[in-house]
Amino acid sequence: MVNYFNKNFFTNFFLIIFIFFLDRVSKFYVISQNEKNISADLFTSKFLNISLIWNEGIAFGLFSFGESHFYNFLTIIIIIIIIVIFFMLLRSKGLKKYSFLMIFGGALGNLYDRIFFKAVPDFIDFHIGNFHWFIFNVSDIFISLGVLFLITLELINNQKGKIDEKN
Repeated sequence: MVNYFNKNFFTNFFLIIFIFFLDRVSKFYVISQNEKNISADLFTSKFLNISLIWNEGIAFGLFSFGESHFYNFLTIIIIIIIIVIFFMLLRSKGLKKYSFLMIFGGALGNLYDRIFFKAVPDFIDFHIGNFHWFIFNVSDIFISLGVLFLITLELINNQKGKIDEKN
């Protein structure tokens, strides 16, 4: 049996906890500030707004419907995906492992909200003029970075494979 509690276990576990903690603290702060303010707009500037919205869908508000059956179904699908990511994390090494750690830590943060709040608080709103990107949170940042790193690693490995085939 593979020993998962090796010297890197605590580093990996700490990274997951750090991402989860950073997400929790940021969401707690924004929610508490929102409760103190009359408006949901907590901060506005030329390119960044901090505005609390409650996302009942998946990433970036996609599939946001008011029906609880659909919400529960989405939550079950998300839990299954998180379990798959966990097993991929256990089998990966190097930079790929850190990519999965970021995705896993971020996914746990959003799953916590889905279970306890029945919605995920999103609050970071980048915009240029009237064009607004999707509103997101700290967990979404780590999930997106992890996916971006995985894609980059895959592209690098594919390029390396093509070079090796030519030689």
